[in-house]
Amino acid sequence: MNKKKEKSVSGDLAVNICWLRRDLRLEDNAALYHALKSENPVLPLFIFDKNILDKLPKDDARVTFIYETLENIKKELQEKGSDLLIKYGKPEEVWPEVLKAYDVAAVYTNHDYEPYARERDDDMFEFLTSEKIAFKTYKDQVIFEKGEILKADKTPYTVFTPFYKQWHAKLNDFYTKPYPTKKYFRNLFQTKKLSIPTFKEMGFEKSEMKFPKLSYKSKLGDYAKERDYPALDGTTHIGLHLRFGTLSIRKAVQDAVDAKSNVWLSELAWREFYMMILWHFPYAAFDSFKKQYDKIKWRNDEAEFKAWREGNTGYPLVDAGMRQMNETGWMHNRVRMVVASFLSKHLLIDWRWGEAYFAEKLLDYEMASNVGGWQWAAGSGNDAAPYFRVFNPELQTKRFDPKFEYIKKWVPEFGTKKYAQPIVEHTFARERVLKVFKEALNS
Repeated sequence: MNKKKEKSVSGDLAVNICWLRRDLRLEDNAALYHALKSENPVLPLFIFDKNILDKLPKDDARVTFIYETLENIKKELQEKGSDLLIKYGKPEEVWPEVLKAYDVAAVYTNHDYEPYARERDDDMFEFLTSEKIAFKTYKDQVIFEKGEILKADKTPYTVFTPFYKQWHAKLNDFYTKPYPTKKYFRNLFQTKKLSIPTFKEMGFEKSEMKFPKLSYKSKLGDYAKERDYPALDGTTHIGLHLRFGTLSIRKAVQDAVDAKSNVWLSELAWREFYMMILWHFPYAAFDSFKKQYDKIKWRNDEAEFKAWREGNTGYPLVDAGMRQMNETGWMHNRVRMVVASFLSKHLLIDWRWGEAYFAEKLLDYEMASNVGGWQWAAGSGNDAAPYFRVFNPELQTKRFDPKFEYIKKWVPEFGTKKYAQPIVEHTFARERVLKVFKEALNS
């Protein structure tokens, strides 16, 4: 039986839906701006997607972060007489329910570049079009996308430096100007308060994990000097906020420009570089970008993988990083490179195993950057470290944690008899990986 369709205050049945996904904010949101400027009142929607949630552990802290963010958005909308419609289910099953409850004229949303999201949006475009409903999408989570930064021959860049050179040259105030959504809030759909699914109804538990706050501006002045030292709180911790769109990329980039923090600006560009690699080369989400690397004969030792996951390899910098991630959902970026190199090269375990574990544990997990980083470390990616570059964890420690401050924080038994013996000897591991990689790449 169809639900009774709600009417807007004006009596007009038609509404436009703004489908929020990884853009969880009302300010400076491209899709919301364009929706609010349209003729019909706008009802924001979020779907807790079972296609994604069913693969997550039941205590996944990211679900709690999203939930709490949505509660704040609901409160802000309710103060304006509107609300956020929140559904739990598979999008292909939720959308027919929404169309029964509301007379939807058009759906507005922002682009996503990951393989599942592209397939989902293609399916939704086909479905909504068949229902005579426009499906309009916009650029929002990057400054430049798809074909906006290309080589002279119109092919995508696969090396960062020339990509960044053009990205930086093209950047101006036009691209960082915020969308003035608040000017058009009067066009929000007026409705009674709408319910929200509970954690229990979705099969999840509320996490007690602490989430990083959006207070990064004070870090930008010393970012270039401090970012590589894991004992210092020298990084911005905005990955989680960029991942779910609680921070606009336009604001982040403008803040970098204003602070003259060119190193941080280049880090933001790296994120876009990897997103565009994933867009142009979607196979790289699951296979080696350099296909020859799929011939590598990985050892994939389960016991060694367990020791790596738990931070018991006997290499203190590696172990500190893994324990930090397991406990907090975050790991220092310098250390991410070290632990990724260690797994793929010292232990000869397939980078995909490590990438999947990071996907499970990192609050700021973003497929493009994570896959890009892992393939960089393994040597199989575009613009990757050459296969013969093998990070020496001891030298990395001497350079970036010389007083063992970071290590002692996360590995308190370091320096005692209780600490694990090295799982593999560095020189032996280096010679082994060079031999195995060379055989694969020359076959």
